[in-house]
Amino acid sequence: MFVICRLQIACGTSLMQVIHGTDNLPHLKWPVATLGTFDGIHLGHRKILNEITSWAHGKGGQAVVLTFSTHPRTITTGVASEFITSLNHRLLLMERLGVDIAIVLDFDRKLAEMPAEEFVAKYFCTLIKARGIVVGFDNRFGKDGTGNAALLRKMGAENGFEVREISPVQVDGETVSSTAIRNAICEGRLARAAAMLGRPVSLLGTVVGGEGRGRQLGFPTANLDLHHEARPPAGLYAGYASVGARTYKALVSIGSQPTFHAPDAPVVVEVHLHDYSGNLYGRDLEVVFVKKLRDQREFGSAEELIAAMREDIKRLAEIDTG
Repeated sequence: MFVICRLQIACGTSLMQVIHGTDNLPHLKWPVATLGTFDGIHLGHRKILNEITSWAHGKGGQAVVLTFSTHPRTITTGVASEFITSLNHRLLLMERLGVDIAIVLDFDRKLAEMPAEEFVAKYFCTLIKARGIVVGFDNRFGKDGTGNAALLRKMGAENGFEVREISPVQVDGETVSSTAIRNAICEGRLARAAAMLGRPVSLLGTVVGGEGRGRQLGFPTANLDLHHEARPPAGLYAGYASVGARTYKALVSIGSQPTFHAPDAPVVVEVHLHDYSGNLYGRDLEVVFVKKLRDQREFGSAEELIAAMREDIKRLAEIDTG
C-alpha cells in the first residue's frame, strides 16, 4: 500500500493567481521566480518550488512560476506525447505548495527560437523584475538550450538579481526525473513512482459523457478525459477522490472494457465513487491511487461482471485510504 496524503481539488477563490500571457501582468512585490514545465511536480520540482516560496515569503515578496501551456517537446518534435500531469494538474499542485503567481506562456516556434539572453531580458528583467531566480541543476532554456544557471548568474550580476541553483534529488540511488516517473507509472510500478513524486500517483481528468453502461449495471461511473496524462496499466484500482469538501473511496477502471468491446478498443478511464450521488459532467476530478485490486478481465456476461463489482466494492470498503 502506498503512503497516503490527503489531496483535494481547490474550489472557489484560488489562492494562486494564474495569468495567461503577460498583457495583464500586475506589479509584483519582491518576486522570486523560476522557469519550467514541471511535469509531475516531483521531489526535484518540489525542492525548487519550496525554495522560491521560502525565499520570497521571507522577504515579504511573491513566489512566481513561469511555465508553458504546451510542453516545449510537443512543439520541437511535433508529437503530442503523454505527460505525468496536464497543465491544470500542475497548477493545482503548485498552488498546494504555496506558489503565489503562475504565468502561463504559449510555447510556440517564436518562443522556441528566442535566444536565451533575450528571454531573460524580456521575462525575468523587464516583465517580472525578478529579485531572485531559482533553477534546477539541469535547467535549459532559450534557443538550442543555451540558457542555464551560469548565464543567469552572469546576467544577474549585470541586472541586480540573485541566482540559486538546486542540486538533484535521488531516491535509492536514482536521480528523480519526469522520464523515470512516467516510465514507472506506465509500467505499473506505482509505489516507485510515488516515492519519486513525494506523493501518491494521481490523475486529473475532466468528466465527459460515456456509454452510460455503469449506471445501467448499478455502478455509475465518471469517464475521464485525461488531457494526455500518463495512466497506469489496464486493471482495477482502489483509490479516492474529493468532490467539494468530502472525500470518497473510489474504484478506478482502466482498460478497453473487454466484456463489451473488442480487445483493441480504445482504453477508457472510469471512476466509481462509493456512496456518491450527483452530476459530475464537465468538472475536473482528481483521483488518487492506493493499490491495484486486479487485472482487467473479460466476463462471460453482464451478470458475472455485476457479481465481480460487488466483490470489488467489498474489498474497497476494507482498504484504508488514510
